[in-house]
Amino acid sequence: MFTPRTPRIVAARRLQRRRDRDQAGRFLAEGPQAVREALAAGVVLELFGTPAGLDRHAELTAQAPEVSPVTEEALEALAETVSPQGLVALCEQVNVPIAEALAKSPKLVAVVAEIRDPGNAGTILRTADAAGAGAVIFAGDAVDPYNGKCVRASAGSLFHVDVVRAPLDVLDLLQDSGLQVLATSGTGSDDVDSLLDGGLLSAPTAWLFGSEAHGLSDGLLQKADRRVRVPIYGGAESLNLAAAAAVCLYASARAQR
Repeated sequence: MFTPRTPRIVAARRLQRRRDRDQAGRFLAEGPQAVREALAAGVVLELFGTPAGLDRHAELTAQAPEVSPVTEEALEALAETVSPQGLVALCEQVNVPIAEALAKSPKLVAVVAEIRDPGNAGTILRTADAAGAGAVIFAGDAVDPYNGKCVRASAGSLFHVDVVRAPLDVLDLLQDSGLQVLATSGTGSDDVDSLLDGGLLSAPTAWLFGSEAHGLSDGLLQKADRRVRVPIYGGAESLNLAAAAAVCLYASARAQR
């Protein structure tokens, strides 16, 4: 049984650092939900689990290409949550080149531009998946989609949509492929409801989201086809990023269906 000092546990634990994830092209998926989706996507290389965890989720254990029982201490070393659920999978990254993603002619795309918060990024990934988006693009110096918190916040959606890493100048490619680019801004001249009522959201669309603290740069706002705000009808100062993204993506989903 593997312990925290077993070389394979030591090597896997290094994947908690972005530099090591990027070099290895691998990451860790923690918990039965993430493991289930990773197995369905065919990206699991090895499943680490405590004897109790492997027994409790025997249907997942049976699907793994390689199973390695570990001690409770070893699992705690691999996990990043306070109360790990007994399973951690070593997975291959699922990056999709931008050209390949756009060749599928997605009708809905979410672009997270230089977003640093992994919880927000993972929640947007999950929401984009639920709204039927074909791709989520992590543009510029954005958070790593394989950050442990981002993987957990995506609740398995990381494995359902095309995950693309691209430079900030990706907007030209999106527009050239026939997508209208809508940049979210609290001071946008258009609002989501008016675009929905006017039928403009039925067109293939890429929604562009910036960081919650700083928003989108002036350069990105100017290159977008429209600058769009979420209308506030009550007394709230604003919505947080993930909530605003849900409003925008579901408005498009409704119009496109």
